[in-house]
Amino acid sequence: MPAVSFQSISKTYRTPKGVFRALNDVNLDIEEGEFFGLLGPNGAGKTTLISILAGLARADGGRVLVQGSDVQADYAEARRKLGIVPQELVFDPFFNVREALRFQSGYFGVKHNDAWIDELLHSLGLSDKAESNMRQLSGGMKRRVLVAQALVHKPPIIVLDEPTAGVDVELRQTLWHFIAKLNKQGHTVLLTTHYLEEAEALCSRVAMLKQGEIVRLSSMSDLLKSASANVLQFKTNHPLPEHLRTLARVTGRIVQIPAHDAGDIEGYLSALREAGVAVEDMEIRRADLEDVFLNIMGEARTATGSVA
Repeated sequence: MPAVSFQSISKTYRTPKGVFRALNDVNLDIEEGEFFGLLGPNGAGKTTLISILAGLARADGGRVLVQGSDVQADYAEARRKLGIVPQELVFDPFFNVREALRFQSGYFGVKHNDAWIDELLHSLGLSDKAESNMRQLSGGMKRRVLVAQALVHKPPIIVLDEPTAGVDVELRQTLWHFIAKLNKQGHTVLLTTHYLEEAEALCSRVAMLKQGEIVRLSSMSDLLKSASANVLQFKTNHPLPEHLRTLARVTGRIVQIPAHDAGDIEGYLSALREAGVAVEDMEIRRADLEDVFLNIMGEARTATGSVA
């Protein structure tokens, strides 16, 4: 039995401009113990899918099962199995951190779990904030409390919706160390993130969403194997020749061009020299998940004739 099963999920919204289809017949099983990534550009449907999983939105068609429990027909049991960290910073301003965790425990009928609360506070770097009012915390600390609240009832399935958006490097490292440990202990993890290096480092399998549909479902190893063999990367202050500009990904001064073999690289360098483009810090690296992601999203855009 899958930990989470999305079965033919569709969802539409009515807007002033008409009907917007957020999800279109999504079928996806996440296995027990997986560290699974749900990736896609803004508006792809990731948060809508998680909202349906959490019971915060109702699908127009299909159903979602959490370890066999239907999120609509058996909401309480399904929700008890989930620990969800939302994108938004939602908190009660009237309680301190420890009180907030105790109240969250009570929502799931969990009592006398102070030892586990202490472990969460320690693991997430919140021990010195335990008696602080939630209003006094920084955004990063509030994010840590949201993670602790999601885990306070020891759910077998952890859902992280952009958990490190806008937070510092220290929190990201602390969070991933703790979540990776829980995953090794058998917890299933579902992650959405725009930080593709995080997904590449943590996830064993990923699904890529675009315009409400799954355009790729694969193991991380197979995804990376499908990429171009290498990427030529360098810095420059000069404009690229037109034929290279159509191939390249440019971020500020950094230029990255996919290269299938040594002949491609030689050709690119020759064209740069002929155009008088001075390059710095040149390197040849293996393609990563970001390269694969952009390629797949580009293929999906071409197939649908739409603009991202």
